[in-house]
Amino acid sequence: MLGTGPTELIVVLFIVLLLFGGKKLPELARSMGSAVREYSTATKDPAKFVESQTKTKEEEERDAILEAARKLGIETEGRSIKEIAEDIVKTTNRE
Repeated sequence: MLGTGPTELIVVLFIVLLLFGGKKLPELARSMGSAVREYSTATKDPAKFVESQTKTKEEEERDAILEAARKLGIETEGRSIKEIAEDIVKTTNRE
């Protein structure tokens, strides 16, 4: 290996403690853990990871329609996106 024994590990940990301080270490460890978790997820199935991180065009359109309906005060519960979009058009044409 690289010749890293317990003594070298202790020295590295001491230097990290000096650089970041005791209050920053938990935050640093948490961010490193989430980075490692995200990396392992991305390397297991890259296509699935990319798909989960990006929205499809339909999802973006749906979110935009729902947001517009909320701003206009249109009821969205129990209705299809097409019906909501038609109500948005009717409401904006009246104004």
